[in-house]
Amino acid sequence: MPPQVGLTLAEDGQRHSGGGTLVVMVLQPGRWTAELDGDFVVFLIGAMVHDPAVATEASGLLMAMVDMLDELEADPSKGLLGYTRHGEPGNGVIVQYWRSFEALEAYARNPGARHAPVWRAWNRLGSGDRGAAGIWHETFQVNAGNYEAIYQNTPVMGLQQAGRPITVTEARDSARARLSR
Repeated sequence: MPPQVGLTLAEDGQRHSGGGTLVVMVLQPGRWTAELDGDFVVFLIGAMVHDPAVATEASGLLMAMVDMLDELEADPSKGLLGYTRHGEPGNGVIVQYWRSFEALEAYARNPGARHAPVWRAWNRLGSGDRGAAGIWHETFQVNAGNYEAIYQNTPVMGLQQAGRPITVTEARDSARARLSR
C-alpha cells in the first residue's frame, strides 16, 4: 500500500498569521507502536501567561524553547532522543524523550546552554507576588520495556521519533502484551 499523505500546519506545530504554512506528512497506514532500547526519561513541560502586561516578555521566553530544542538536536550526545509539541505557545505542552535523567539535568544546569538564561528569566517573571507567568514540568523515568504506545494511521511521532516505529503485529497485538515484552 503506498504511503498516505495528509496536510497539517507548519512543521513547528504553530499557527502563523496569514493562514499558516502547509507541509506534507507521510502517514503510516495501519497500527504501529514504538520500540526504544534501554531506560529513558519522559519530560513534559508547559508554560502560561496570567498577566497581559508581561505577554511580550513571556512570548519571547516561550519562543526561546525553539532555540533550546535546536541546540539539543544539533548535538545528540546531550541526550535528547526526540520531542513532540501539542497545543499553542502559552497553552500547550512539549513532550520530550531523554536518554537519562542525568542527561536532562546536565542540560538544565549547564550555565553555557541556552536554557540557563531562560530559566532565570522565567523565575524572575513568576517570582514573588507577581504571578505574571507560570511554568510547569513533570519528569518520568521509564525502565526498559515498561511502556506501551499505539499509533494508527498517523505520521511517525512521539516515542517512534525517539526510538523506532514497528508494526503492532511485530510487537504483539494488545497493550498488555506490549507491556509484557
